[in-house]
Amino acid sequence: QVQLVESGGGLVQAGGSLRLSCAASRSIFSFNAMGWYRQAPGNQRELVATFTSGGITNYADSVKGRFTISRENAKNTVYLQMNSLKPEDTGVYYCNAHRNWGSYDYWGQGTQVTVSS
Repeated sequence: QVQLVESGGGLVQAGGSLRLSCAASRSIFSFNAMGWYRQAPGNQRELVATFTSGGITNYADSVKGRFTISRENAKNTVYLQMNSLKPEDTGVYYCNAHRNWGSYDYWGQGTQVTVSS
């Protein structure tokens, strides 16, 4: 059973920064892709940033230039550095790990990010 544990959420003022962490219970190389999604109240879950095992990154247009996804292989950890935060970035942020075989997704429990204006 794979576990993804997020941390680093919180309350921050607009223009501030936060760094989210996602610790996986197994090597991140065992997944075909990992990334971050978010869900605001009343909205569907949406992609924020992802990277593939081949190193290709993808960002939502709304976060390009402000957010950076990275990984620390030795710690099986994925990060999301969020700068210049806006109130519309508020939501629950979920870590995701995707396995192509069987098209299976693992999810963390989520961490709340609240950006005040």
